[in-house]
Amino acid sequence: MLLSFLLIVLALGIIGLIFIPSNQKLFMRQYALGITSLVFVFSLFLWLGFDQSTPKFQFVVDWLWLPIANINLVLGVDGISLFFVILTTLIFPLCLLASWTFDKDDIKTYLISFLSMELILILVFTNLDLLFFYIFFEAVLIPMFLVIGIYGSRQRKIRAAYMFFLYTLFGSLFMLIGVIYIYLFSGSTNFEALSTIGFSSYDQKWLWLAFFASFAAKVPMLPVHIWLPEAHVEAPTAGSVILAGILLKLGSYGFLRFSLGLFPEASVYFTPFVFSLSLLGVVYTSLTAIRQTDLKRLIAYTSVAHMNLVMIGLFTGTVIGVEAAILQSLSHGFVSSALFLIIGVLYDRWHSRVVKYYGGLTHTMPIFIIIFLFFTMANLGLPGTSSFVGEFLLLVSAFEANTTACFFAATSMILGGAYSLWLFNRIAYGNIKIVGFDLSLREFVLFLPLVIGTLFMGIYPNIFFSAMHAAVSNLVWSDLWI
Repeated sequence: MLLSFLLIVLALGIIGLIFIPSNQKLFMRQYALGITSLVFVFSLFLWLGFDQSTPKFQFVVDWLWLPIANINLVLGVDGISLFFVILTTLIFPLCLLASWTFDKDDIKTYLISFLSMELILILVFTNLDLLFFYIFFEAVLIPMFLVIGIYGSRQRKIRAAYMFFLYTLFGSLFMLIGVIYIYLFSGSTNFEALSTIGFSSYDQKWLWLAFFASFAAKVPMLPVHIWLPEAHVEAPTAGSVILAGILLKLGSYGFLRFSLGLFPEASVYFTPFVFSLSLLGVVYTSLTAIRQTDLKRLIAYTSVAHMNLVMIGLFTGTVIGVEAAILQSLSHGFVSSALFLIIGVLYDRWHSRVVKYYGGLTHTMPIFIIIFLFFTMANLGLPGTSSFVGEFLLLVSAFEANTTACFFAATSMILGGAYSLWLFNRIAYGNIKIVGFDLSLREFVLFLPLVIGTLFMGIYPNIFFSAMHAAVSNLVWSDLWI
């Protein structure tokens, strides 16, 4: 009942937040932070009670919705989804803590949007029914659309919100058609039941493309990545953290769970296509990041590069490649979230994200610069951090699959060093352009879990690999590449 408990706490938390008087802003913040913190603590019990020796789904919840049509809401956690759930429950209390000084008249709607997003995201990562996965996969667009469109920081926020909504919704219409076809073909949308059904090679290819249209926009892959920089620039800091830390993982998770799990032959067939798009995305967005003048837009392009690198790992067809891709996704959730929070600290003080506005912060904000340097190093894959483990193993698996692909993928480390170190150099050193105060206690506490998580994952990654190994090894498509 642990998974049910998490969902019930969040649902009751949203209902309780509705009835709190609107003038009680401080209490609403404390209440929302308490709910999300409680959910995070109990999500750790999923890990503690998780049986690592079996690939089967655990903590299963089965709710009869339409038994006459053989459609039920089935939730469960395996080694693949476990850490995505924990990452989600960790990021949301940090976002609410980062929004502590975010002062708007309708703060209640803002908090309800974030709690709703957390509830929906947990349902997405634990869903074992294709139809309900599609419903919750699309439902998460609504609260994020409100966060960007209402609470964005600039005049283009409405345009950015619509780009985010329409780009991701349009591709998902093809996935809906695919889900309908699967139901008519098999009479079920249950993932475990569908895993035992063999689709023809022809059907697999068309269904793979239908799902690809949806998941590629969420990753995002070229050329459907245009919405991401716009959404990041216009969203508030907490919105950018959710976008980079969690929402970008929906695409890679969808590929791993459904495209690769249900359509193995098509996945092998389209591997060169995925490699080509991913490598183009890695190189193009890394080069584009170097020339950016807006801090958020720069980090947004680096996120596209890192997630396209994850796609290469997923399609190497090896256990080590998939495990490295999952670890790199989790690492990106820590590091990119921290980088957007760092930008948020600067924006809260001086309300500017233009790179040339800053300089010489080493002299006035030493603690801030130390944390900024740590996550800059983590972003370019310094040994001892989580990114190094994921990238190294990912490149090893890519080398086994395709040496040329590995070569171009490895350029991401060089280009990553270029944009990361150049950005840090411009902000930390040089003449003192502005004078400000260092991190407050609240801001320091905000970064502490991300620092600990990044170091822990980099120094002792085996604790993560051991939990996901059984589920990854059991994937039906893995043998097709051998």
